[in-house]
Amino acid sequence: MAKFDLEWLPIFVEVYKTRSVSRAAERLGIAQATASIALNKLRSHFSDRLFSRTSRGMEPTTKAQNIYPELQEVLARLEKARGASRTFVAAETERWFRICMTDISEIVLLPKLVNHLRQTAPRVHIEAEKISNATPRRLESGDVDLAIGFMPDLETGFYQQTLFQQNFVCLAAAAHPRIRSKITRRAFLEEGHIVVTTSGTGHSIVDKVLAKNGIDRHVVLRLPSFLGIARIVAQTELLAIVPRLLGETLVSQERIRLLGPPVALPSYGVKQHWHERFHADPGNVWLRRTMAALFASPATRRK
Repeated sequence: MAKFDLEWLPIFVEVYKTRSVSRAAERLGIAQATASIALNKLRSHFSDRLFSRTSRGMEPTTKAQNIYPELQEVLARLEKARGASRTFVAAETERWFRICMTDISEIVLLPKLVNHLRQTAPRVHIEAEKISNATPRRLESGDVDLAIGFMPDLETGFYQQTLFQQNFVCLAAAAHPRIRSKITRRAFLEEGHIVVTTSGTGHSIVDKVLAKNGIDRHVVLRLPSFLGIARIVAQTELLAIVPRLLGETLVSQERIRLLGPPVALPSYGVKQHWHERFHADPGNVWLRRTMAALFASPATRRK
């Protein structure tokens, strides 16, 4: 057998976890070329491809599946023998994190996160992508580190932490000719509405509660996101129901006002979600704690 280098172990384990050589290199803070060279040496050592490129990423061979538990245990014992497991030093580490989020979070949360990272972790970078039906699979594969939003249908294998509770408000133009400081049920039914169809926002709650109360909105416009909704409301006579935190942000940008909806709408929890495969990853742990420190309410914050 060829000489075995212990530095190959973390590369094998990370490729197995993430199904990606580039992602493994990112997590380990090494060049992708270095990871590829190590993988080729591992293949030579074990006389097996170990990972095959597929549409789902680098899928492990039967050989890789058989040796993964042993190699993972060896790596854990080596780290223990060194006195401590790998740590993540935010101020020194260069790493990209991918976060799935809604367009609401892009407007409300992302600026605060980026400003915080520029001060405390200047070599950490964020790539945001839209939360979708593919998000659970991308969390499991390691293509995405974290998802922020309302995801009630996640199956087993995922962790979650509530950051804060969110409720709803109604947006109307500041110069709306018929809507002033309060909106009645009758006015709500008579006016035209904007409805946003996007996942991860808890907006399905609105439709269910309105239907239960016999309220059928006169929908004039459907949008795929909340990004342009404030400008449209400000320049039309249309109404829109949006999460409160978004409404409070938008009211400072456009000539709109916030109103209470004509029926009580329930609140929902905005959570951060991650897969159990990366629960102990030092970088993932640091990112989750950073999000909690920045956005979690005192009642929900925990380490």
